Amino acid sequence: MTPCLSCAGHTAGLSCAVMLKLHRHSLVAAALAVIACLLLYAGAGQAKPFNAWRWMDIVAEGGMAAMAGLWFVMTLSSRPGGLVTRLLSGGLAAIMLGSWADCLDEFFRIDKAASWDNWLEALVPFGMLVLTAGIYYWRHEQFMLNDHLAKRERLFRQHRAFDRVTQLADAAYMRHQIRLEQERDPSGQCALVLLDIDGFHRINREHGAREGDRVLQAVGHMLLLNLRNEDLLCRYAGDRFALLLPGMKDDQARALAQHLCSMVAAMRHHGPQGPLPVSLRFASDAAQGDADCLLARLSAAVDGAGEVLLPRSQAAYAS
Repeated sequence: MTPCLSCAGHTAGLSCAVMLKLHRHSLVAAALAVIACLLLYAGAGQAKPFNAWRWMDIVAEGGMAAMAGLWFVMTLSSRPGGLVTRLLSGGLAAIMLGSWADCLDEFFRIDKAASWDNWLEALVPFGMLVLTAGIYYWRHEQFMLNDHLAKRERLFRQHRAFDRVTQLADAAYMRHQIRLEQERDPSGQCALVLLDIDGFHRINREHGAREGDRVLQAVGHMLLLNLRNEDLLCRYAGDRFALLLPGMKDDQARALAQHLCSMVAAMRHHGPQGPLPVSLRFASDAAQGDADCLLARLSAAVDGAGEVLLPRSQAAYAS
């Protein structure tokens, strides 16, 4: 059934409204800066007569301020908080204020001895510099997302069912890939890692199954972002992820698993009641022998204790 366009538009509108609510402090600060700039020119300058207004400059400078303000709002309505968002929105806000000050200069005559209006107008090139930095980091962010999608594309090409929650492959697909890798290069290096979320049952019990699904999704995304294109990540069972690493020795796999645990431990996941620490334990071995026996052995090792890396907050509490 095709979704109704009006419903889709309503959903998008709600999403924008929710995102803008997250950035309400930035929006209020920008609005106050625009008002303060107007009051500053009105109080410190002398109004020019109507016949002295230069309409081409007013339209050009005012239009630039209006467009930069619109882009500022659009950026905040479409992105979560973070360095890239701060740089993009900060650069656009500076361009908006600098252009606004340049436009107000057409309505008010400022004493030539004053330099503050020049500093305000200088916000335009400064904003362009900040915006350029934001675009640079946004470009880097897009490369990471493209890499993330490329890793998922390997799974889509197989035309098989995905795990509903994480959109990763299941245990049966992992077993199949292990056998294929062994047939492709029987004597080659290949490692298998099993990762388990600590205390996942407690997260489900205390915060609900929906929050548990969000944790699984967040962990899956973080793992994918730190893997090579040739690596395969699957949801093995429940709160466990299986990772097949072609061409990697066991000691290299252990080092990678420790890195993945560190990245997940440093992840700032926010639940309904505030920050929710997430930690992993893992077991690894060479991907040799029967796939079922190998996965069962690693699963037993994780059940026994595995190797654990706690988030900083949990580690401090445990000590």
